[in-house]
Amino acid sequence: MTETTTATGPMRGVKVVELGVWVAGPAASGILADWGADVVKIEPPSGDPCRMFQWMLGGDMPTNPVFEMDNRSKKGIAVDLGTDDGLAIAMDLLAEADVFVTNLRIGALQRLGLDHASIADRFERLVYCQITGYGSEGPDADRAAYDIGAFWARSGVAGLLTPPGGDPPFQRGGMGDHSTGLAAAAAVSAALFDRERTGQGQLVETSLMRQGAYTISFDLNLLLMWGATLEIGERTSMGNPAMNNYTAGCGRRFWIVGLEGERHWPPLARAVGHPEWLDDERFARPRERAANAPALIGMLDEIFATRTLDEWTEVFATEPDFFWAPINSPDDLLADPAFHGSGALVDVPDAVSSTTMVATPVDFRGTPWAARSTAPSIGQHTREVLAAMGRTDAEIDALVASGAVAEPGD
Repeated sequence: MTETTTATGPMRGVKVVELGVWVAGPAASGILADWGADVVKIEPPSGDPCRMFQWMLGGDMPTNPVFEMDNRSKKGIAVDLGTDDGLAIAMDLLAEADVFVTNLRIGALQRLGLDHASIADRFERLVYCQITGYGSEGPDADRAAYDIGAFWARSGVAGLLTPPGGDPPFQRGGMGDHSTGLAAAAAVSAALFDRERTGQGQLVETSLMRQGAYTISFDLNLLLMWGATLEIGERTSMGNPAMNNYTAGCGRRFWIVGLEGERHWPPLARAVGHPEWLDDERFARPRERAANAPALIGMLDEIFATRTLDEWTEVFATEPDFFWAPINSPDDLLADPAFHGSGALVDVPDAVSSTTMVATPVDFRGTPWAARSTAPSIGQHTREVLAAMGRTDAEIDALVASGAVAEPGD
């Protein structure tokens, strides 16, 4: 791990203490670290369980991409919070912090005395960011939750993506965690802004279920306000054939995004070489296209199979109002010029040179951020952080000997 000397970004100078595990909590503070905050990650001597992905997914691979994504640019301290000395260290860190980010279960925080109610009066300026599975109230406030349970399954996301009689699709790793982490980072930012006006910190909360509900709020608000639900789309019978996916002759798939029927149907008809369809009574109006959708989609399937996607790309470019996108695989994405132009990758300094990783999804043109280091090893900065807090070498040695803290190799 190699560190740059100066934090950049709009959160520079903000001190964050993280007590997080797996993905959602570390993702929230990881975003803040990318934006320049000084984040101290508190881990047990055994480490954040997210470190296990290195062995779960890669066997003997030398790096840990999943853990790196959410823990770069942080300082790591290994502390046994079950000891009086360890808990005192956490309290001392919070005394100097602007923000506390945690996704530990509420019961565990209460047992440690680190829940918001226990420390709010002691740290009045602290922004306390709490991430849960199902919120802090209600029957499941302390229920364990990974994002595939609370975000993907229980909030309704998976159900809305399941075709009738079909099996629910599997979520990709961390989808709910990362969007929840982004929401938490936004909440912290707003609370810090409010603290500038009031001088007071506050509790901000989000949950995996809440983020799942917001993700499908298009559907949920229809249900709430109209009592209506939308069926899952089936490709062969989409009522708007200009809002559908197709396969080119080379086997690559693409999505046509013709949301506005009157605007987007003419470019599609012209692109596939059938301008006469604009006057065809079967296809001239949205209602007729919907009634004849299976036949029209079948005709489009046959046409699109006659050329490669590269060839169709040239054709589509002749129609300014023809909106579409390739259905990329991860390899396709890494070769897509738009992906690189979006700033989606960041070079993270490491022990040799740098490692390319996925960037968090926000840039600041006036205060650009830069990653400072790869993720810390367990307890890598224990001695450094304690020394900065005023602990002497002898005191740190005693803490290590007692097991209250750990250093690399312990």
